[in-house]
Amino acid sequence: MAYKPGLSHTQKLLEYFKLDVRKLNTVHVAGTNGKGSTCSILASLLTESKKKVGLFTSPHIFDFRERIRVNGTMISEKEVSKFVEDVQSLKLDFKPSFFEITFVLAVKHFLDQNCDYCVFETGMGGRLDATNVLTPIATAITNISLDHTEFLGDTLEEIAKEKAGIIKANTPLFIGIKEPHSFSIFEALTKENSSKIIITDNRYTVRDIPKYQNENLNLAVQIHEYITQDACSKNELENAWQNIKKNTGYAKRMESISQKPQIFLDVAHNDEGILASIKFCRQKTKGKLFVIFGGAKDKKYNDTTLELLNETFLSFCLFSNERTKSIEDWQEVQKSLTKKNPIYLSIHEALNKTKPALKPNDTLLVTGSFFLISDFNPAFWK
Repeated sequence: MAYKPGLSHTQKLLEYFKLDVRKLNTVHVAGTNGKGSTCSILASLLTESKKKVGLFTSPHIFDFRERIRVNGTMISEKEVSKFVEDVQSLKLDFKPSFFEITFVLAVKHFLDQNCDYCVFETGMGGRLDATNVLTPIATAITNISLDHTEFLGDTLEEIAKEKAGIIKANTPLFIGIKEPHSFSIFEALTKENSSKIIITDNRYTVRDIPKYQNENLNLAVQIHEYITQDACSKNELENAWQNIKKNTGYAKRMESISQKPQIFLDVAHNDEGILASIKFCRQKTKGKLFVIFGGAKDKKYNDTTLELLNETFLSFCLFSNERTKSIEDWQEVQKSLTKKNPIYLSIHEALNKTKPALKPNDTLLVTGSFFLISDFNPAFWK
């Protein structure tokens, strides 16, 4: 119900509030995995360059206001409440979605704050996503894999076409890697729009981050260099990465919260992201790999993901959001595995049961959904 494809509602809301997106210097980022990371890294780089930077991402984990930040500072509760009241007072002939309202609030906030640059992450797709009313100075697509197939299409090519909808006239498209199922689609659309594709060259690296994250980092660097017309120094990059949480609020993508044993929090929620997270943890651990895994009811996992999960000390976990898989759902998943794994009713139960088994050289990965991570008590990793 939160997803209402099309731009007309968003355009009408912008008109009601007299907001002109053309006044914002925006970068628009789509993709299946990595778009939130790319947005946050880019925003952190711009913040380190002493720019005033608006950042719009989704979903949030603990607080709605996480979605709308300027140089890391969340929008105020007062501003959110006032805007919601204003929307409620409008005599609309349509019902805007949660995401449409949130996006328009972000535009208003960034205009009010006189941001130098604004970085926007798409919601689900691209072509019909509320954010696609933007007139960006650069666009980027991180990668294409199967996710949200009920909305975006059953094949990689269909999904690529939806994501490619953010391509704009005379506006460069940055991509991380040249994927065979999507590149020809991107190439055709950029030519049609008198634009060009810029493929990232992986010039930079930061210590102790996964390979896929390094690709996101280099994508962000290349966009930064294009829009600022300044080369990025190694020192600037290191500072942007070290200060990313302060600059953007970025967290929970392979966030390390303990060393002995290693404990990682991660919000990967589709096959490609989950596989990358598990492979990274397998490389890092000197002992056993434990996984606490939660998932949304609509998520299906391929055989490769299930095989890799089966090789870990795995626990399934429910979360409090109504979209959680049920005990019966996980029992169905169990049928594809050779081992019988425990199913816990909450993340706290799962942690309490798993902790005693962890030795100093072991690694615990908590992953599968934003909703699972949002059930943690924040004090757990403060």
